Amino acid sequence: MQTETRKLLEDVKNGTVSVDDALLKLKAAPFEDLGFAKIDFHRPIRQGASEVIYGAGKTYEQILGIVRRMRAENEKSIMITRLSEETAVRLRSEDGFTYNPDARFGFFGSIPEPDGIGRIVVATGGTSDIPVAEEAALTAQCLSNDVLRLYDVGVSGLHRLLSHLDDIMSASVIIAIAGMEGALASVISGLADCPVIAVPTSVGYGASFGGLTALLSMLNSCAGGVSVVNIDNGFGAGYLASMINHMEAKS
Repeated sequence: MQTETRKLLEDVKNGTVSVDDALLKLKAAPFEDLGFAKIDFHRPIRQGASEVIYGAGKTYEQILGIVRRMRAENEKSIMITRLSEETAVRLRSEDGFTYNPDARFGFFGSIPEPDGIGRIVVATGGTSDIPVAEEAALTAQCLSNDVLRLYDVGVSGLHRLLSHLDDIMSASVIIAIAGMEGALASVISGLADCPVIAVPTSVGYGASFGGLTALLSMLNSCAGGVSVVNIDNGFGAGYLASMINHMEAKS
């Protein structure tokens, strides 16, 4: 991923930004204290992506205050995860806001053009896993990735997954999302030559223990190349997949 720092330095080199303006941007306060939140404005410089707002537990006024300050600093895209529909309804009066109620995902701006090295595939074991999958897919898309969704391709009907072998084998990263016994990640990793990010979901009957069974199953995967994020953490999977899909050779 081309970081903001690299772009800033290239702008200086090309003469579109002066040395003094670049120095001012780098010296600017790394965060702003709003009293209830400290906004990290240097995150794009360090990591290449702006801070993401975690909506759960925040009031409408707090979220709106953070969004307006970020927009005042010319943040072109702002993600809000775990955003309640009630708060989303109130945010709709703000320009450029969209909301996915299934994923509880809010977004300010327009989804950027993909610029990763390949495609991210988001696969689910069942339809009930789609809310978590959409959080992962939307996160990846908002971070400039080409995303393909393969939903309801669980191991109880393996032919559904095998009908997408070309997509699986050509992906640069795959996010495998499943509840129940969480076997999907191991099966996909046995077919693909790319990193697989496993996401256990809280979908399942009593002995699934709210996703703990799937989590332990994925952690004990016999297939190589599987990493695991927390239960229902679609955002974490989408963000990690984006980082992998934007890796550059470092000398």
